[in-house]
Amino acid sequence: MAAEFLVLFVFPLLLVLAAGWDIASYTIPNFLQIALLVSFAAFVAATGMAPAVIGAHLLAGFLGLLVGFTLFALGYIGGGDAKLFACITLWLGFHSLPEYALMASILGGALTIFLLVVRRLPLPEALRGQSWILKLHDARGAIPYGVALSAGAFFILPQAEIFRMAAAL
Repeated sequence: MAAEFLVLFVFPLLLVLAAGWDIASYTIPNFLQIALLVSFAAFVAATGMAPAVIGAHLLAGFLGLLVGFTLFALGYIGGGDAKLFACITLWLGFHSLPEYALMASILGGALTIFLLVVRRLPLPEALRGQSWILKLHDARGAIPYGVALSAGAFFILPQAEIFRMAAAL
């Protein structure tokens, strides 16, 4: 029951919080990444995950960190996005990594195109009082890529190994 709670409630809630924080402030606080790491450790304990499987998830998370920080160093994503990518790949493991990376990339491209188009349109007067909307609408503004990273995980989660592990208990 604990594993199901972690996969069906805690993990998605933390993803939603990360996406919302990124939209509102272009940051993803470290406490959310820490919560993702701690909740994954709780998931490992709740499922009695085998050491080899734990190692594979850790390796996937490390690979996610390398890829994320490479993209950060190249200026494509922010540091919070890089850490979020690593935390999500830790949760999803190698089994879902290719599908997740593809889905997050597609959603990130769609988000970027959407914001570039919307930023060319005049902002309605009713929305001009919200500072976070003004930042989001700024043509020179960044893309809150944490939204795409989180959404990509939602698309992959029902087919993910962790989903099946939690359901099997």
